[in-house]
Amino acid sequence: MEANEAKKRIEALKAEVEEHSRRYYDEDAPTISDFEYDKLIHTLMDLEDAFPQFRTPDSPTQHVGGKVSSKFDPVRHEVPLESLMDVFSHEDLFAFGSRVNDAIAEEKTFVVEPKVDGLSIAIEYRNGKFYRGATRGDGQTGEDVTENLRTIRSLPQELRNAPERLIVRGEVYMAKDTFERLNSRYEVEGKPLLANPRNGAAGSLRQKDAKVTAERCLDLIVYNIQFSTAQYKSHTETLDALTAMGFDVVPYKHYDNIRDCVEQIEWIGEHRDEFSYEMDGAVIKVNDLAQRSRLGSTTKVPRWAVAYKYPPEKKCSRVVNIVVQVGRTGVLTPKAVIEPIRLAGTTVSNATLHNQDFIDKLDVRIGDTVWVQKAGEIIPEVVAVEFSARPEGTQPFKLPEVCSECGSPVVRDADGAAMRCTGAECPAQRLRNITHFASKDAMDIEGLGPAVVESLVNAGLVKNCADIYYLDAQSVAQLDRMGKKSAENLIAAIEKSKQQGFSRLLAAFGIRQVGVKAGKVLAKRYSNLDELMQASVEELMTIDDIGPVTAQYLADWFAAPQSRHQLALLRDAGVSFESTEEVADARFAGKTFVLTGTLSRYTRDEATDVIERFGGKVSGSVSKKTSYVLAGEAAGSKLTKAQELGIAVISEDEFGAMIE
Repeated sequence: MEANEAKKRIEALKAEVEEHSRRYYDEDAPTISDFEYDKLIHTLMDLEDAFPQFRTPDSPTQHVGGKVSSKFDPVRHEVPLESLMDVFSHEDLFAFGSRVNDAIAEEKTFVVEPKVDGLSIAIEYRNGKFYRGATRGDGQTGEDVTENLRTIRSLPQELRNAPERLIVRGEVYMAKDTFERLNSRYEVEGKPLLANPRNGAAGSLRQKDAKVTAERCLDLIVYNIQFSTAQYKSHTETLDALTAMGFDVVPYKHYDNIRDCVEQIEWIGEHRDEFSYEMDGAVIKVNDLAQRSRLGSTTKVPRWAVAYKYPPEKKCSRVVNIVVQVGRTGVLTPKAVIEPIRLAGTTVSNATLHNQDFIDKLDVRIGDTVWVQKAGEIIPEVVAVEFSARPEGTQPFKLPEVCSECGSPVVRDADGAAMRCTGAECPAQRLRNITHFASKDAMDIEGLGPAVVESLVNAGLVKNCADIYYLDAQSVAQLDRMGKKSAENLIAAIEKSKQQGFSRLLAAFGIRQVGVKAGKVLAKRYSNLDELMQASVEELMTIDDIGPVTAQYLADWFAAPQSRHQLALLRDAGVSFESTEEVADARFAGKTFVLTGTLSRYTRDEATDVIERFGGKVSGSVSKKTSYVLAGEAAGSKLTKAQELGIAVISEDEFGAMIE
């Protein structure tokens, strides 16, 4: 490669790696696998080694991790949190052993540990009590996440027989079963799903609200002492000491040669599914701490350890069938049924095909021989077709046009590749639909949360949203952990919800793009639900905030037989179809408000209701179209932008004067 070409390639790689680093470290939303990212880093390193004149101090090969978020106070690490040199083959592992042998002539031993896939953390104790915790950040400075760490039950708040000062390094992770449990709950509640356990852990720990972190049930495992007033001679001694103090410590094996270390790394890879946490590799470390000190570090990584990264394992199998599952949100997901294969430690007989676009891109057909790997080491997916092995007579696969669960039409999302069932009473969507119907932003039925809904469905007491209004206290009281008083309270809350009105009822139906805001807009235009049902798409499109896509979703939903059936049941049960939205006057007509900071006289919902009642609108962002910014205590960037744009900023007192 010529120098000019190398320079261009290095600059392009630097930009690509930095973008992926930002997504991984700063946004907790990577778009490529760890293995692919590490390969990019190594390609860049090799090019910089071949053309050192183009290596710059700001290259991602010269620093660790991401940037420190302004959401948290910065913490300067007393001992830098280094990353490890990644290797990808057994030859690389033996080469590491040779380098250590060349540098250290005397007898030496090694430790092998699984590399837990989570968020690296430094935790400080003073006189045995938890003092502070910080993320790795850029290796030199991290983010203070002390309060969030206090919510992790596996983090000891007080240690046994601890030294006067101690800083340990560990990994905050989300256990596999926790990840599955949370995603199942989020699917029912209609919330975005966590991409994988690592993202779940990183995003949860970096929440500004520690209550959110606590709800995610994170765990901690430690693997190193960064600083201690006590003295230790070996890494194994420190791990045993940490165990005695009360930490959950990474499991390890101790060997006197690299060959045994390599065998243990292979064993870990074959048994990955047996660990409670995800891992992205295994680590070999020199055991003797004095020898580590002699080996030292480069500007980025220690010379006394390497991390072996397991490549995504791919294997061939034959597609026996393609089946379509209807998820709790109505999305149709195609799945390839394959001849069983052993993949990344588990037996795999199914692999996701994601959606119709994915099937079309790969041209997957029943009877094909396909390559399968585990996406993020969790979900098996088809990644390629072996066209040379395709039998004669195969046919392209197309998703059905009607739902296999309820027979309703299937439509493609206007904003994506998902195909979705439109049935209001689809059995596959039952849990999600009823939970949403009863939620705070919909019919607001106190006591009817996801767990109670699931109990009602499992007991056969409800099959659709309207069935809620036909429940009786005696039947409900028979459910687990319910009882007579709880059942009576729930029935009373259900009865009360009948008068919530048109806007909340409309939001409760779960119609695409029709939430609380659209419900209020429509309830101000139509006096009852029956009037709305008669409106044409063209008429709906004349209403502010109702575009052509939303208008069509509304018309299609009201025209569907299952929707008509549910509406009839709700009407017979005495649920009000009348609008309760009244515009007291139009003093805020044409005005857009933005709320920022902490309000003391109103909650944000109360302030929003007042503004909308007087004909105004509330926006989440400041723009030239903003009329007023209502600023409370600790107002942030929205206030700054409003001042830059010359937009009127009002206090709560001024807002109160405007509405009196």
